[in-house]
Amino acid sequence: MTDSATEESRRVGATHDHGWLTESSHQTSEGLVLYVRCARCGVRRVDLMPHPLLPPRALSREQR
Repeated sequence: MTDSATEESRRVGATHDHGWLTESSHQTSEGLVLYVRCARCGVRRVDLMPHPLLPPRALSREQR
């Protein structure tokens, strides 16, 4: 991705479906906590996967 494409995706109003990549994770009594980053724009958030057969859900808002 070029620098101009990255800047374009970060503009206010530029939206896309995030492709989340897990940067790190750790197990808790509530389930697996995932620290994720969007592969396209770099936005980060924290997710919780309460069970291996359930999809993760966001615990935090998206942060740049």
